[in-house]
Amino acid sequence: MPESDAGGVRSVQRAVELLALFDADHPSRPVRELVDATGLPKTTVVRLVHTLEQCGLLWSRGDGHLVPGTGLLRWAELAGRTWRLPEEALRRLAELSEASGGETVSVYVRQQNTRVCIARHEGTRTLRHVVHIGAEMPLWSGAASHVLLSRSDRADIAAVAARAPGGDTDDRLGERVRRAAEDGMAVSHGEREPGVSGVAAPVFAPASGRLTAAVALGGPTTRFTDEAIAGFTPALLDTARALTALDCIGGSA
Repeated sequence: MPESDAGGVRSVQRAVELLALFDADHPSRPVRELVDATGLPKTTVVRLVHTLEQCGLLWSRGDGHLVPGTGLLRWAELAGRTWRLPEEALRRLAELSEASGGETVSVYVRQQNTRVCIARHEGTRTLRHVVHIGAEMPLWSGAASHVLLSRSDRADIAAVAARAPGGDTDDRLGERVRRAAEDGMAVSHGEREPGVSGVAAPVFAPASGRLTAAVALGGPTTRFTDEAIAGFTPALLDTARALTALDCIGGSA
């Protein structure tokens, strides 16, 4: 790749990483924080900020702080329409939560080397698994990840396993993924966080058969006994089939 192209790609990546520093905990930031967080020279950060302001992706509030720009409002509305599940799908998630005794239900899609929650029905139990819509989680752990990788090749699985902080091997992850493919579902206990368990099943695009998402139940390991899992697995698989039939992942337009 020519150096100019490589430099252009680096600039785009840096700009995206800069925008990613704004979140619910940091809705506004001064330039100094952006410099400290990125480790980039101040001149580079100022140049990126200026470009993002011109594009409407950042806005200077006038008190030394920057906030997400008005140009993101249109994209946010479009993303909301694209990823918001129809009422029938949300009803199915609520019914699954009820069938499981009040556990939290989440729907995940793969985004590169992460899984992203696009929908959820929060459980009714006092102690419950909380996942916010838009939250990114590592693809190397958890039942939903095993399901999302269940049609991946060995090289893809190895690349994901290499990102695991505990030095997880592609053989170990590959075995979990293989079981998910064979069983049509996956179960995990304490992989991402001690004391948290999950059970997940795949959702497909009915026309192409492509795996599009994973619907998952999550909660404390103490409640996810073999007996409990066996009890709500039929409802989980039925929900996955219903979401497949609705063909609603990623919008329909």
